[in-house]
Amino acid sequence: MAYQTITTVLTDAERGRASFDAAQTLAQTLGAHLDVIGLGLDRTQPGFYYAGATAIVMQDSLSQAHEDALELENFARKALAGAPFNWSATGLSAQMVALNGLIAHRTRFSDLVVLPQPYNDKADHDLEAIVEAAMFEGDVPVLIQPRGHTFPNEVKRVMIGWNESREALRAIRAAMPFLQAADTVNIAIIDPPQHGPERSDPGGQLSQMLARHGIRPEVSVLSKTMTRVADVLNRHGSDIDADLVVMGAYSHSRFRESILGGATRNMLEDAERPLLLAH
Repeated sequence: MAYQTITTVLTDAERGRASFDAAQTLAQTLGAHLDVIGLGLDRTQPGFYYAGATAIVMQDSLSQAHEDALELENFARKALAGAPFNWSATGLSAQMVALNGLIAHRTRFSDLVVLPQPYNDKADHDLEAIVEAAMFEGDVPVLIQPRGHTFPNEVKRVMIGWNESREALRAIRAAMPFLQAADTVNIAIIDPPQHGPERSDPGGQLSQMLARHGIRPEVSVLSKTMTRVADVLNRHGSDIDADLVVMGAYSHSRFRESILGGATRNMLEDAERPLLLAH
């Protein structure tokens, strides 16, 4: 499967610059259609204001969201003028309560959604909601582009975070165009279970599946020498100079990870290189 439709969502021209640039690079490299959504958000909470003020505040906020959407659409159109690939740019405004449905509807027919890193010192809460809406409600793989980093023109080295989960396998299938084009594919396995189905040959069946797609992966079995799985993966990704990390998202519930932490949330917080996720 090739990526024919790539979608990216802009809520702020500056904060979304890295992911917008990454989406353009991918569309040009892969010959895909790029769909840009300029999203203006109304963040008011009905019922929070004193009696009689809610309607006025909501109207002002909706008007501002509409203006923001048009401004982002114009920004995208100017940036994409003359681009050597097919593209479209649409400005949309929405209230936060309707965000999940809107993102799901606009991304569900895409092959890949490229979004900004949702957790960092300059990220808004709505970025987290957009990532999860695309992944869970839109049921589409999501590529997270870290802020301040540039997506490479060629993805030559890919690292797979493998834990035998269905989420990881789905992410691998979604990343197949990247895996087939890469020079090196590294399967990283941290402390494989001693009594699991792959105990005698960690990553063996996955390697066989990839080999039948023309990919020759290498397997790295790593010890959890650091407190968090994300730290081990980030260190290994740096060691092999990976251009892209592929892993399953939220093998545990989102609520549990938001309270207790988890590999997905930690990777989203500390991503040092592009991260392709699927659930």
